Parts: sequence; structure tokens; C-alpha cells
Amino acid sequence: MGGSAAISLSLLCLGPERKVKCYNGYFVNGYVFHTEEYGHGRKTYNSGVCIKGSTSSEFEVDYYGRLEEVIELQYHSEQNRVFLFKCYWYDTTDRGIRVDPHYGLVEINSKARHRNVNDVFVFAKQCQQVYYTYTPSFRKDRSRVDWLSVGGCFFYLRQN
Repeated sequence: MGGSAAISLSLLCLGPERKVKCYNGYFVNGYVFHTEEYGHGRKTYNSGVCIKGSTSSEFEVDYYGRLEEVIELQYHSEQNRVFLFKCYWYDTTDRGIRVDPHYGLVEINSKARHRNVNDVFVFAKQCQQVYYTYTPSFRKDRSRVDWLSVGGCFFYLRQN
């Protein structure tokens, strides 16, 4: 192992510094993300987050949320830093998500929060940006009031 690699590894072993930096926005993966608080009242919506993922079963699960904080962890050298997103996650079980079988439109129940509220951090590099809008309806259907449609440039109907 080279000298600089050994030094970098030893600095990582010390863990992150005790101070963190917080931001109201971050640019990653071609998207500008802003925290929900920063974007409140603005014309653009940049706090929608999606993580492509899978569970321990064979089914793929996408996780949807809203960005609450951007946190930078520094690891005792300028090159070793990590950006984390703290997010409010929506429930991705059957009570919190549905996919229109004809159009593939994903809808999220805005009142259904993910049960594991202790697992709120993700690496910023894992995130794709989405936006949420009220589900369109031709009639005043009260059962759709809490449901939001998910939009983004990468959506497709997953074949399971």
C-alpha cells in the first residue's frame, strides 16, 4: 500500500470530525436539491427525493421522500467528505403507495409516513429528484385527497 493511501485510510479510521456543516441546497447527479423549508413559498419544487432500491425479498422497492436537511461530514482531511440527506420518507407499503396499472403513474399517500423513522439518512449520491403534485381527477373524489402523483424524468412501470 502506498504512503498516501495508508495515510488516507488511517484518517478514515478516526471517524468523522465532531463538527458538521448544514446546507439548504446541494447539486448532485445533475439535480439541484433544496430543503423543504428553503423551497416553501417558491415557484419551483426541488425537495422531492427518490431512492431506487430493493428489499431482502426479490421485489424492487423505490423509496420516496422530502428533503429536510443537507449535511456534510468531514473526515479529517479536505478530500474525505460525505454529503448526507436527511429525509421525511413516505410509506412504501400497500397503504402508502399505488401504481396505476394502465399508465404506470406512481401515487404516494401524503399522510402515510414510513414506519422506521430512525432510518432517515441517505448518501446524496443515491438520490434522484422527483416532484409531487395532487393527483388529477375529473370529479371531487374525497378518497384521493391525501394522494400525490410522483413525477420525474426516469419513471417507467417496473415489471415484477
